[in-house]
Amino acid sequence: MTSARITVDRDFTIAPVPRRLFGSFVEHMGRCVYTGIFEPGHATADENGYRTDVLELTRELGVSIVRYPGGNFVSGYRWEDGVGPVEQRPRRLDGAWHTIETNAFGLHEFAGWAKKAGVEIMEAINLGTRGVDEARALVEYANHPGGTAWSDLRIANGAKEPFGIKVWNLGNELDGPWQIGHKTPDEYGRLAQEAGKAMKLVDPTIELVAVGSSGAHMPTFGQWEYTVLSHAYDEVDYVSLHAYYQEHDGDALSFLASANDMDYFIESVIATVDAVKAKRQTSKTINLSFDEWNVWYQRGLETEDQPHVVEQQPWREHPRLIEDTYNVTDAVVVGTYLNSLLRHGDRVTIANQAQLVNVIAPIRSEEGGPAWRQTIYWPFARMAELASGEILRVAAVGDKFESKEYGDAEFVDASSTYDADRGRLVLFLANRGLDEEADVTFALRGLAAGSVTRAEVLTVPEGGDRFTANTLESQDAVGMRRLENVHIDESGQVRLVLPALSWAFVELAVTES
Repeated sequence: MTSARITVDRDFTIAPVPRRLFGSFVEHMGRCVYTGIFEPGHATADENGYRTDVLELTRELGVSIVRYPGGNFVSGYRWEDGVGPVEQRPRRLDGAWHTIETNAFGLHEFAGWAKKAGVEIMEAINLGTRGVDEARALVEYANHPGGTAWSDLRIANGAKEPFGIKVWNLGNELDGPWQIGHKTPDEYGRLAQEAGKAMKLVDPTIELVAVGSSGAHMPTFGQWEYTVLSHAYDEVDYVSLHAYYQEHDGDALSFLASANDMDYFIESVIATVDAVKAKRQTSKTINLSFDEWNVWYQRGLETEDQPHVVEQQPWREHPRLIEDTYNVTDAVVVGTYLNSLLRHGDRVTIANQAQLVNVIAPIRSEEGGPAWRQTIYWPFARMAELASGEILRVAAVGDKFESKEYGDAEFVDASSTYDADRGRLVLFLANRGLDEEADVTFALRGLAAGSVTRAEVLTVPEGGDRFTANTLESQDAVGMRRLENVHIDESGQVRLVLPALSWAFVELAVTES
């Protein structure tokens, strides 16, 4: 058994919990839209063709904001194709994912879905093949009340009231050679500056996200952010980060330690952003939007749904694409990414798990069939539900393990929030030990624990192993169950034992002392 001692102090706060941290992502990719959130004729479909089973799971997941419509897709997308009478919308080839886009689903349909799901829209614009004029036109179409060409067209298309979209991505992954319209940092920085300026002249209340690096190990990482923000610092409000991880060649320890890399990525971008701030001698602070993150098995797989295989197939409508099936190990790792994001919640104030349905997603659905929760659904859902109030700084001392790729890591990874209005403190925990239980002692300063109100854990189910997953045939194999034997000792410390390879939370009723 390993051990960890965790301490939190009422006065050592990081920031209020940013609700946009619990965002998701819907891209016109694979079956995320078509047969994911939208399937007219499905048994659960409403009058708009939205799958109500997926809507219910989305609400339960606790998603706050959804990025749309891409992703790589957006860099070749004409937003005008997705508005107006559906029967008049053009069919297009989407080069990003080698599919035929019918445009049966567009901005109006997504806005209607978002309203029913209770989520905020985060709209991405095409700065790959398009530019300033198209960007400002879309803002006018979406947000201007009326009396102009674009806003009146929105009204004519059935939306009298503006969509009121506040958060806008200035393109997607334009640092990547794979991207349609790939640009140098100077090219993109100037375009983002001018597009952002024009968009805010239409609606000065919007918030803009500049494209950051597509990964912490891109050859242009660091220089890209510095150059882009040297141009566009005054116009933008956030810079983006994207990161995906997977287990390579059975190296489970490196995979379990990969949140170390997420920490490094976030802290490096903060340092670069603040270097530009210092150089410009400005009081304005730019925050981070981690608007793509997840486990994604990109390499070492030759399955039919991988992008490099799909490109070899005939042009098709919404083929299966990267429909990863997630296991217990993946869920625990996702829990550590959520801990990393929460611990950096003073600067990472938007985050979007990619994607929502079917495509590397917490929710799976079958055409004409059911929808169900993947293992990674549970850490996200519980943290979105319970993290409120202030993020507390966590001081942890405990046993460590060594990983090949990401160095030493604590067996027990933690984050915590305190909601003074509710008198509630929540500790979120991951035990990264493959075989070892973890003995955890949790000490409070400035707070007194009254009772344990709720405690749950996700771990290997009885009769299963770390590769157990929720599938069409076994949709509830992995889930949350009660975490037993959590108690408050005579000194007021919380004591518990975490099962090997597990993610858990402990909710406490507390008073200030």
